[in-house]
Amino acid sequence: MADPRFFDNKGPFSVAELSALAGDDVVVRGDGSVSISDVAPLDAASENHISFLDNRKYIEAFEASAARACIVAPELADRAPDGMVLIVTPKPYRAYARIAHAFYPSAMASTGVHPSASIDPEADVSADAAVGANAVVEAGARIAAGAEIGAGAVVGRGVSVGEGSRVGANASLAYCEIGARCELHAGVRIGTRGFGFDMSAEGHLDVPQLGRVIIGDDVEVGANSTIDRGAGPDTLIGNGCKIDNLVQIGHNVRMGQGCVVVAQSGVAGSTVLSDFVVLAAQSGVSGHLKIAPGTQLAARSGIMRDTEPGAKLAGNPAIPAKEYFRQMAVLGKLAKDRHRKN
Repeated sequence: MADPRFFDNKGPFSVAELSALAGDDVVVRGDGSVSISDVAPLDAASENHISFLDNRKYIEAFEASAARACIVAPELADRAPDGMVLIVTPKPYRAYARIAHAFYPSAMASTGVHPSASIDPEADVSADAAVGANAVVEAGARIAAGAEIGAGAVVGRGVSVGEGSRVGANASLAYCEIGARCELHAGVRIGTRGFGFDMSAEGHLDVPQLGRVIIGDDVEVGANSTIDRGAGPDTLIGNGCKIDNLVQIGHNVRMGQGCVVVAQSGVAGSTVLSDFVVLAAQSGVSGHLKIAPGTQLAARSGIMRDTEPGAKLAGNPAIPAKEYFRQMAVLGKLAKDRHRKN
């Protein structure tokens, strides 16, 4: 259960009220008037809690759970213990996310500027925005209504932050435009200089990085991730992208909508990630490539050539995932056979 020092619970709600938030194709089995005070995991829930089941690995925990209510897929609903009220939906995890948001909505920032913040007179900060302690907003920057600039963050000259977006503590934004409802976590660096120079024995000569970073709406960038500004063309991050912690996005990269890039991954300069590409943890993509829509790359893998739509890849260099795992199985068998012979 959530620690009340950090999270404010807005419950209780009836099961019927929660089911109305859970999405389409929802059916309530049991008494919809039952009052629920909180969400909780299956194994920790009690008679006042609602939980969820989205993974068959946890069926035993579901069958033994003391939760008063549970969100579950239709094919698993019959495994529920007696007396448990069910919210039955084909998308239990998504329904749980919506219900958890009802109990714990994102805390709204208090409006206004902290006395220690530094706001340039030529900056445009909405009266409905918040600027935290020791934050800096430079000349020409624009902070829209409902936006929050965290403590110690720096919003550089000319930068715009869209409505309802949040910039975490000690983040820095430069040469960029941020869309609406974005979440930029602590320590994020947006618009830093792209890694571009002419290599020579005479000394490496920096090439001016004259582009920007344009981030769409509803984008999340995890803590201590970096997105370099373009060298000439802009670096583009599409609507709804999710970028995890400690991710590096190089200059001139273009990401379509709904891409997911997991922790410690990197995308080299001038590569295009089309819509809904997924890069798992510690994966990498070489520069100047075109990664087709729906491509999925396994953890610790590397792409070195363009991909086909919907490709599922693994290994370094990445190959079709099924082929990669067959190769691993063959190598494992050869190693065992050799060990037996020795």
